[in-house]
Amino acid sequence: MAHGTCNVILMALLLPASLVNADAPSAIEAAAFSRASTPGGLPQDWQAFSPAPKAKPTVYTLVRDADRMVVRADAHQSMSSLIRLLRVDLTQTPLLQWQWRVSRVVASADMNTKAGDDYAARLYVLFDVDSTKLPWATRLKIKLAKVFYGVDVPAAALNYVWDNRHPVGTLQPNAYTDRVRMLVVESGAAHVNEWRTETRDVAADFRAAFGEAAPAVVSIAIASDTDNTGEDVTAWYGDMRFLPRVTP
Repeated sequence: MAHGTCNVILMALLLPASLVNADAPSAIEAAAFSRASTPGGLPQDWQAFSPAPKAKPTVYTLVRDADRMVVRADAHQSMSSLIRLLRVDLTQTPLLQWQWRVSRVVASADMNTKAGDDYAARLYVLFDVDSTKLPWATRLKIKLAKVFYGVDVPAAALNYVWDNRHPVGTLQPNAYTDRVRMLVVESGAAHVNEWRTETRDVAADFRAAFGEAAPAVVSIAIASDTDNTGEDVTAWYGDMRFLPRVTP
């Protein structure tokens, strides 16, 4: 055995017990698209969902990209999402890491208006918030969004987006409801057709958005939509996972 290997093993054995945390939380695989064996169809544990039923659906398909499987989204004047139900305790694994790529940004989008509420790529995180405990006025707004715009609005959600113009870090309410907060993590065309890896502290983002501690995550969803602007875009989504914070 090489001396270097011996030294590494000895150092590990001599670590104080206080630095060895056997109870450290494990990563949670939220999306393991790369494990799919055959292109075509939808990934396991994910299902199509149309928050705006009157819109033409975006087409989602498992495809091979270089040496791995990913989900391709083709949005042609369309809007729908893929959603997965899962429960995540953010006190244990608050970090969300994912990869995505877009063919272009939605040029005429404007996140400040309902008519411009389109994105080349977005990732929803939905939370365990009891809507019956929300103020009456808030519950009424959620119902009205469904009636007048045909949009299913969650009780609380973060929406990480690849925007066309707003600075990275922009955090503001969705044009339809303040129960969905938009957070720009990529902006503009500088990195189109490049795979981008994102890591967000979801617990911290929820507190910044809603002013309180984050409840458990109950589902995540991906979406590429162009139904309001009438544009076309293709996006690709890679694996996603929730991670614990790294501590010394």
